[in-house]
Formats: sequence, structure tokens, C-alpha cells
Amino acid sequence: MSQSGQDAQTVRGHIVFAFAVALALYVAWIIRSMLVLLYVSALFAVVLAPVVRATARVQVGRWKPFEGATAVFILLLLVVGAITAFCFLAFPPVIRDLQALSNEMPDRAPTLLAKVKQFPFLDRLDTNQIIAWVQGSVSHLASSLLTSVRSWASALVSLVSGFVLTLYFILEGKGAYRWFLSFLAPHSRQRLDRTLQHAGSRMEKWLLGQASLMLILGTVSTIVFLSLKIRYASALGVLTGVLNVIPVLGVAVSLVLALLVAAIDSWGRVLGVAIFFAVWLQIENSWLIPRIMRNRVDLPALAIFVALLLGSALEGVLGVMVAIPTAVLVTVLVDEYLVHKDEAA
Repeated sequence: MSQSGQDAQTVRGHIVFAFAVALALYVAWIIRSMLVLLYVSALFAVVLAPVVRATARVQVGRWKPFEGATAVFILLLLVVGAITAFCFLAFPPVIRDLQALSNEMPDRAPTLLAKVKQFPFLDRLDTNQIIAWVQGSVSHLASSLLTSVRSWASALVSLVSGFVLTLYFILEGKGAYRWFLSFLAPHSRQRLDRTLQHAGSRMEKWLLGQASLMLILGTVSTIVFLSLKIRYASALGVLTGVLNVIPVLGVAVSLVLALLVAAIDSWGRVLGVAIFFAVWLQIENSWLIPRIMRNRVDLPALAIFVALLLGSALEGVLGVMVAIPTAVLVTVLVDEYLVHKDEAA
């Protein structure tokens, strides 16, 4: 074949390759929600793998009762049991108090409005306007909830699908991982395998550090809420610890809930809750996170903050939850493939 023919064939090959890449990107954009679900499920499987392995190592004599799928089933059973126990213990008193509040509202509303009018600049409020605004807000909220049934159903389907995919990745992830690596040349395969194993190890350390922070915050907040005699103190403490899995946003939601519950009884308890969270944030940011998270994840505070912002902008709460593990993965890949290292050093 002449040189010109080879050049023409090379050009055609480049054009076909460019069209194939463009088509692949277009298809990926169409099914982006499915790809995000697959990625998040795989990431959660990697993060939860140490828990499954620890469960599988439990041994009674020479018998290991929690091997393979049994370990995943035990983990699932523990999670469902914990959620059920929390709902069974936390919801009944809240529902009972809400029912009592709704029955007492006609009698307590004038007294409550009178207390509100004692504040500066609030004495000019019209009681009828306030009542009408509250009723309108409640009706608008009810209509919004009714119209968003489809959105809630879609979110529930995505949640269940992600949970099932996470279980499959935990059970059959090694086979899928080997199949993915089989597309690469042996040298590239070994390098990528070594890099991903390193990233997985750092993600496991992140899980341990995050679990430590959740346990500390849940224990301390429960003690503080009990000492302040806040309603539902134990449930609020557990919820505060669990929500801490969502960086920044979890503490904000916990603070709002605790302030609302404390405001039912007295402003002194509201002040106590505000002081506790202010002190906790200082201790967490200046002492706990540098010693627990930074040493385990090895990411600077700026990188963590940027990862949280990007995750929130892309996928909301779910993006925030997987932002730090994703940042760890990206950091390891960039360090291995893009950073030029001094071999002598």
C-alpha cells in the first residue's frame, strides 16, 4: 500500500475513533443517572467491605458462621434492626406530643402570640394575619407533599436500587473488578490494580475515622441533651451522631432540630444547645479532624472543602456523602499517573 493510502486509512481511523468517543459520551450523558448510581453503589461497597470482612472473621472454635453472603446478610439485618429500634423508640413520644399540641393549639395560640409580641418590633403584628399565614403555609405544605409523591417514589426506587447494587458489589465485586482489569495490558493492569488497592485502603481508613467522629459526637451530644433535660434527648443524640456522616450539612441539620426541640420548653435550653454546638465545632475542626481524619485520609482541609462543594453542586446530599472518598480516589490516581516524581528522591 502506498504512503498516501496509509495516511488516508489513518485519517479515517481517527475520524471513526472520534465519532465513537462522541457517541460514547452522548450515551453516557443520557444514562448519567444510572452511571452515578453504579458509581455510588460501587464506592459504598468498597467503603463497607472492611465491615463485611470483620464480620466474616468472627469465629466460634473452628467454625466461621458469617462467611460469604452470610456476613452481608448479618450486616443488613443489623442495619434494619437498628433503624427499626430507633423508629420504635423515638417516634411514639414525638407523635404523642404532636397530637397533644394539636389538641391544645386553640387554647395555647393566644398565649404564645402574646409572648411573641413582647419582643421588640413584633408588637405591631396582626394576630389574624399570623393565623392566616400559618394556615396558608400548612395548606401549601400539604399540597406540595401531595404533588411530590412521584418524586418521593422515584427517590425511594433509586435508594432501594442503590442498596441492592451495593450488596451485589460486595458479594461479586471481585469478579467484576477482575473483569474490568482484564481489558488492560498486563503492565498497565498491575499498575492500576496497585493504585486502586492503595485508594481502597485509604477509603477504609476514612470510614474508620468517620465512624470515630460519629461515635464521639453521638455520645457527647446525648450526654449534653440529657443534662439539659431536652425532650427526646437520646433520640436526638443518636440522630446527631448518624447525621454526622454528611459533612457540614449533617451538623447543620442536627443543630436546627435540637434548637427547635429545645425551643418547645425554654430559651435557656436553646442557648445551651447553641453553646454546645459552637464549642463542638471548634473542638472538631481544630483538634479532632486534624488528628482523626487528616492522618487517615491525608487530604488538606482546602481539598476536603472543595470536594464537599463539588459533591453538593453535582448530586446534593448524596454527592456530599461520597465527596471525600471520591477525592481520595482522584488524589491517588492523579498522584500515580500525572504527578512527575523524582525517582532519585
